[in-house]
Amino acid sequence: MKIKQFKEKIDFPEDVTVSTTTSVVTVKGKNGEVSKEFKMPRFVLSTEGNSLVVECKNYNVYDKRNFLTVKAHVNNLIKGAQEGFEYKLKICSSHFPMNVSVKGNKLVVKNLLGEKVPRELVLKEGADVKLEGTVIVVKGNNIDTVSTVASDIEQLTRITNRDRRIFQDGIYITHKAGKEV
Repeated sequence: MKIKQFKEKIDFPEDVTVSTTTSVVTVKGKNGEVSKEFKMPRFVLSTEGNSLVVECKNYNVYDKRNFLTVKAHVNNLIKGAQEGFEYKLKICSSHFPMNVSVKGNKLVVKNLLGEKVPRELVLKEGADVKLEGTVIVVKGNNIDTVSTVASDIEQLTRITNRDRRIFQDGIYITHKAGKEV
């Protein structure tokens, strides 16, 4: 029986350097350094020049699919190291004037639908959150961190037990890393 194996290369641009340990890929670029751990024991990750080599012995359809997932994650690492990611959120308040502020590593939302107790969110490290009028901008190098912080902000103002067609107050994602929503 012949052992099936594949060896694929993912090439990097000239201004990006890549390094690997057993399961961690680190990419350095002009915008900073981004790393991600891949917990896939059937894959062997290594570097050759300015490319990442992914090897797998005795692979099946699932391993091929997982390779495409690794490739997508590595492309996100490259984009993060070169340009970074940016999410924009819009503050919408029609019933009560909502007050949003960023203090250190906390985002505080006051007076959401007349609530007396402010809602607070501890922001993850690696995401830069800024207020620009009624727009919240979340920037960072790691797409996982930036998207998680943006969704946490959106979920912070989630309203339950009310009709969503009438009570549309909240903070909503309007711009995702390169796409309008």
